[in-house]
Amino acid sequence: MAIVVVGGHTRNIGKTSVVAGLVAAFPERRWVAVKITQFGHGVCSANGEPCDCETADHTIAISEERERDSGTDSSRYLAAGAARAFWVRTRQGQLQEAMPRVRKLLEEAVQAGSDVIVESNSVLRFLRPDVFVSVVDASVADFKPSALRYLDRADALVLTGGELDHVAWSGVAPSLLRTKVVRVLPPVYVSGELVELVRSKLPMMVVSG
Repeated sequence: MAIVVVGGHTRNIGKTSVVAGLVAAFPERRWVAVKITQFGHGVCSANGEPCDCETADHTIAISEERERDSGTDSSRYLAAGAARAFWVRTRQGQLQEAMPRVRKLLEEAVQAGSDVIVESNSVLRFLRPDVFVSVVDASVADFKPSALRYLDRADALVLTGGELDHVAWSGVAPSLLRTKVVRVLPPVYVSGELVELVRSKLPMMVVSG
């Protein structure tokens, strides 16, 4: 089984689009795609809505997306060709509580002959993927600590917007920007270079029979 992780330095910079693009680029992998969202205080993990609950049953929620056109990020995975898609929600800083259930999803993917692609930064605390790409937009100054923490592990920085000459990200090593950047041109969020880089790092598929 191959594991690909797609992270990014902030919201709304194309992470889901990159996941969908990679799913579509490797249909033979029969992807199980997983989006992980960590909500802050006052937001229910069960549905992403504001709430005042602090009960254990609202700390973790995992749902499987079954519609290709529901408008959710996980439905976009299915529309791109994923075999299955899941949305994992936890409270901020409590992803470790969800990891036993996430690992069960991985085990089921192995049994089904699928590979896994995960949209998350923080999951890198618990998984060592075959490929990790981090999506960056040089026009957006915000840089989440979770993204910065794992940036040096990225196989590629997928640049979706802006110009690196004008970027001012504190704590980002210039060497990463010089050597690891792969530019894509939205609305197409993958490129031949990105596809070939990912292909070169994915383990060979085992053909039975």
